[in-house]
Amino acid sequence: MQGEVIIITGASSGIGATTARLLASRGAKVVLGARREDKLKTLAEEIRAAGGEAVYQVLDVTKQADNDAIVKLAKDSFGKVDVIFLNAGIMPSAPLSAMKTDDWHEMVDINVKGVLNGVAAVLPTFTAQKSGQVIATSSVAGLKAYPGAAVYGGTKWFVREFMEVLRIESAMEGTHIRTATIYPAAINTELLNTITDPATSAGMHALYEAHGISPERIANVVAFAIEQPADTNVTEFTVGPTTQPW
Repeated sequence: MQGEVIIITGASSGIGATTARLLASRGAKVVLGARREDKLKTLAEEIRAAGGEAVYQVLDVTKQADNDAIVKLAKDSFGKVDVIFLNAGIMPSAPLSAMKTDDWHEMVDINVKGVLNGVAAVLPTFTAQKSGQVIATSSVAGLKAYPGAAVYGGTKWFVREFMEVLRIESAMEGTHIRTATIYPAAINTELLNTITDPATSAGMHALYEAHGISPERIANVVAFAIEQPADTNVTEFTVGPTTQPW
């Protein structure tokens, strides 16, 4: 991936930040986006101090203009875009009877519309250059049903469907856009902090304390997908702790 320009959303912590460090260490030029500017600044400085190349911009994935702006930043800074890693997401899980309707809508805005906005921002570029790669973070909740995750899982099922159709249409249209969808199980990130239901939060924290693994495991998968030859698309990765019966 030497010299490849890679946009990462949700880059301020967890999977996004860990992936940015790894890709930069392998020669990629990373473009970091998230809502917390202080963390983006610190991460970019860390990458540059280690000899890598990084720029950043505050990004709210629910706003199309922000997504368009980070694609422009990548082009202005490095002259091109090769990959976008759509990683921003939240998981305020709860039973439907808890009526966390504000959480429902926020999950749709970030987990669904954030993916749509990111693809809308980069797709014209990828289509014109007849190359590019879209990587998205889904969840094991996007593969099967879990109590308490009806809306969260629904948003992640959407990601699965959308990414597969993007791959198929690209093949049919000859635009050579590669896709990869990642389905993590218990990965130790800040995701649990978005859960507002006390009982669900306690249960999920106990699960992650028992089984959770490092976000480096997902970063390794992202790197693997990117490093495949241009004629090879590895479409889906389900990744989780060996000890977790997901």
